[in-house]
Amino acid sequence: MEQVSKSYENEEDKEDKTNDVGLLERLFKLSEHNTSVKTELMAGLTTFVTMSYIMFLNPVIMSNTGMPFDGLFLATCLGAAIATIIMGLYANWPVGLAPGMGLNAFFTFSVVGGMGYSWQIALGAVFLSGVLFVFMSVTRLREWMLDSIPMSLRLAMTAGVGLFLGFIGLRFTGIIVASPDNIVALGDMTHFGFGQFGPEAPALGFLSFLLISVLSYRKVFGAVIIGIASVTLLAFVMTWVLPVDFFVVAEAAKSFAPQSGFVAYNGILAVPEFSALEPILWKADIAGAFQVALIPVIVTFLFVNIFDTAGTLMGVAERAGLQDKNGKIKGLSKSLKADSIASVIGTGFGCPPVTSYVESAAGVAAGGRTGLTAVTIGLLFAVGMFFLPLAKMLPAFAVDGALIYVAMLMMSSLKGLDWDDLTEYAPAVCTTIMMAFTFSIANGIAFGFITYTVLKVGTGKSNQVSKGVWALTVLFIAKFIFLN
Repeated sequence: MEQVSKSYENEEDKEDKTNDVGLLERLFKLSEHNTSVKTELMAGLTTFVTMSYIMFLNPVIMSNTGMPFDGLFLATCLGAAIATIIMGLYANWPVGLAPGMGLNAFFTFSVVGGMGYSWQIALGAVFLSGVLFVFMSVTRLREWMLDSIPMSLRLAMTAGVGLFLGFIGLRFTGIIVASPDNIVALGDMTHFGFGQFGPEAPALGFLSFLLISVLSYRKVFGAVIIGIASVTLLAFVMTWVLPVDFFVVAEAAKSFAPQSGFVAYNGILAVPEFSALEPILWKADIAGAFQVALIPVIVTFLFVNIFDTAGTLMGVAERAGLQDKNGKIKGLSKSLKADSIASVIGTGFGCPPVTSYVESAAGVAAGGRTGLTAVTIGLLFAVGMFFLPLAKMLPAFAVDGALIYVAMLMMSSLKGLDWDDLTEYAPAVCTTIMMAFTFSIANGIAFGFITYTVLKVGTGKSNQVSKGVWALTVLFIAKFIFLN
């Protein structure tokens, strides 16, 4: 009887897959990938929940440029939705895309905050890097680039961006503060109030990070969102229970700190007002980005985007079984083109480079194998536009806990280094450290390339230095001499 039952269940499964015909079957080749509509939809939901934190985090970071928070929230949702749907329909890959973490921080704090360029010119640099990415994706330059740059420096770029993000997250939560004696110092962990960057609660920010980390390790569905929501709820209770004078408001924050405390409830859902996009829609100053001084910035956007994308796509392809019998990844060229096109389109909405997210692996683990997973993710991002009131209610320190968590994940790429070869790990560590300590991803990459070339030549291994690395080393040395 048990065998009959199992046989009947197997027949039902086959029938379900057979019924997934018509438009979806023709578009996504579900039966060829041994999947079903139900599986793809659940995989899309899984990936969306895993990466949806970007809807709240990207506007928090980029609003420091002076761009409006409301417009940035809608731009993030729209950019992610359109890019991911393109990936699904064109490349038929189960990958979610959104504005890149790290690149948004580089855009905000290095290009605009540090170098003094307007956000319009910074968007122009993003556009130009996106056009270069598209050009490389349709030519053999992409393969040349991926083959020319040593793996150690590619791993270091990811780790360095992580350390850069971690520093920003720690600073924004108030866990670390500026110090005239030691440059940085530990902040007052008992402080609750408002500083120049917004609401500050070092203890709650650190709690957010710890909660997310524990939940993620235990593979709890939606760990990042649960962690942010939990700390937000705690901040809401503090706002409701504690007197207003409990919250210390710095002089620099008196103009924007609410009178009620950490959290002001203004609802959760609202119909999107697309007029909020108008101040940033198609505002990229492309002509203004044609400056010699911006070449390192454009190169940085391009490098981090292309290597992060390639690494993510290759990892997802391996998990999803998108390789043929010879180990060649099926559809990689299309997926890279989709990603590069998405970066250009995202610029129009006011987004930093849009890139593939490693969180897509969660959806693949849930069974996602085709572009239907990606289309599902994209549609859910579009629905996310209705949650602007919720996004505005989240205290920054709760979201910054997620930023610190993402930083730790990115730094784990250093485990792939050859720690027995000084000429490999020293340039990588130099790249990673200099990104955070100079507060510039571009400077970190430059120091890494120069260190790599000098160490290889000095130790008699100049044959391991590719022409591409030589050319970029000369470019970065010239940058320090003439453009510093």
